Amino acid sequence: MKKTVVRSLGRPAIVAMAALASACAGDAPVAPRDATMSARSVAAVAEVSDGHRLPDLTGCEQLAAPVGSTLVLRAFGVGVQIYRWNGASWGFVNPLATLYADAGSHGQVASHFGGPTWQSNSGGTVVGTVVNRCTPDAASIPWVSLSAVPDGPGVFSKVAFIQRLNTVGGNAPSTTGSVVGEEARVPYTADYLFYNAPAALR
Repeated sequence: MKKTVVRSLGRPAIVAMAALASACAGDAPVAPRDATMSARSVAAVAEVSDGHRLPDLTGCEQLAAPVGSTLVLRAFGVGVQIYRWNGASWGFVNPLATLYADAGSHGQVASHFGGPTWQSNSGGTVVGTVVNRCTPDAASIPWVSLSAVPDGPGVFSKVAFIQRLNTVGGNAPSTTGSVVGEEARVPYTADYLFYNAPAALR
């Protein structure tokens, strides 16, 4: 029999996590950063056209969007990372989250589920493939960059690149499971940034 364990922090903790992530979104990452951004990386970030505040990728420059990309949506995700116990370790299953316009959970803009897939309120979807990872905080799931393939109308219709940044929580449980097939749902929050491809590639 499959047993599901919700490793939940509760709504107050989720709200607190959201507030913390929002407050820290523009700050330097928690872990010490010895790497210095190269001139090439600085140029690459500077040439991303966005109209919004660009993320601080100090120490995680490999996650930068391709030069000429356009940032079309920055959303705040609140949800869980789902894991399943196989008798020896917790294996990742999929995410399940809601994306909002801000860290106060105002204005739902999309949902996030296995694939990894994001579906906008307009019905369009985008499916990502991880390109690079960076772990500025070992207590939380990594930051990642993903190449993306869109399908359908709406804000995701031309998205070609995604970043998951400023993560809080979401790591697999540190304790062993009790039965094979047991599921754990670990709360997390993250910023999600969606970029259209450079104009020359659209």
